[in-house]
Amino acid sequence: MVIELQRVLEPEKTIKSTHDIKIFTGRSHSILAEEIAEHLGTTVGPMIVKNFSDGEIYVQIQESIRGDEVFIVQSICDPVNKNLMELLIMIDAFKRASAKDITAVIPYYAYARQDRKTAGREAISAKLVADLLTTAGASRVLAMDLHTGQIQGYFNILVDHIYSTPVLIDYIKKKGLDNDNVVAVSPDAGGVERTRIFAKKLNCPIAIVDKRRKAHNVAEVENVIGDVRGKTCFLIDDMIDTAGTITEASKLLIKEGAKEVYACCAHPVLSGPAMERLEASPIKEVITTNTLPLRSGACIKITQLSIAQLLGDAITRIHEDESVSSLFS
Repeated sequence: MVIELQRVLEPEKTIKSTHDIKIFTGRSHSILAEEIAEHLGTTVGPMIVKNFSDGEIYVQIQESIRGDEVFIVQSICDPVNKNLMELLIMIDAFKRASAKDITAVIPYYAYARQDRKTAGREAISAKLVADLLTTAGASRVLAMDLHTGQIQGYFNILVDHIYSTPVLIDYIKKKGLDNDNVVAVSPDAGGVERTRIFAKKLNCPIAIVDKRRKAHNVAEVENVIGDVRGKTCFLIDDMIDTAGTITEASKLLIKEGAKEVYACCAHPVLSGPAMERLEASPIKEVITTNTLPLRSGACIKITQLSIAQLLGDAITRIHEDESVSSLFS
């Protein structure tokens, strides 16, 4: 099985000298960090990250970073708690090594779905993670496709929020589809704004799947709002976790007369039975990015696009005090 990894963005401009940008990474997604460093014309900094026999994490930086601007690339992916703790310890190590600025580059921000209380006596874990990163010593966070935009407000430090949309849209446009026969579909009411952005860039209408969530990771889809008959449908979501929502939505779209169905997301979490569900679903292709690594035995329908260049350009703009939002103008 071959998973396609592509870079679909052309360099926006010639990158200025980045000799004093330091890129470091933990163990969650070192391949992405190396791609970012390559795009910036540098290498990933040397660092020891290992575990003691009881599981405690040990970190030691192997070069002087006193007065430097440091970017730590670490997705908070499975195993979530281990990778989160590793990031916190790395930030603390850089703070104590007198780094000038410490930016936590977090392609996938875990605990983002727990961003509010939906029932009594629940935790707001998205806010807790923000507090932990701040307390550890991060001076800025660079995150991609947060589950909800309000998470930016949980931080008392600078947050740059960027989107994988340009990478995904560019790949879709290269398929050469007739926009008159394309529909961007939100798998639930909460994703309508995200889907509207896709539809605007693809110059196509939108549809909405009516989803009712019965429990965590358990959802039912009931009907489709909008015309999908004879259309090529793109289901748009920020992440695919157990793939229950996206696969049930694809079945409903085909039942309603859709010609074919694609799924698009930034974060391929793909936990539990996700791979088997995607394989058995009518989804033709799952278009996603490499914000986190795919686990072994990934579905052959998955096309994974690289966001290394996009993150690298954002890092360059942060370093040079330029606008990050202009990347998406």
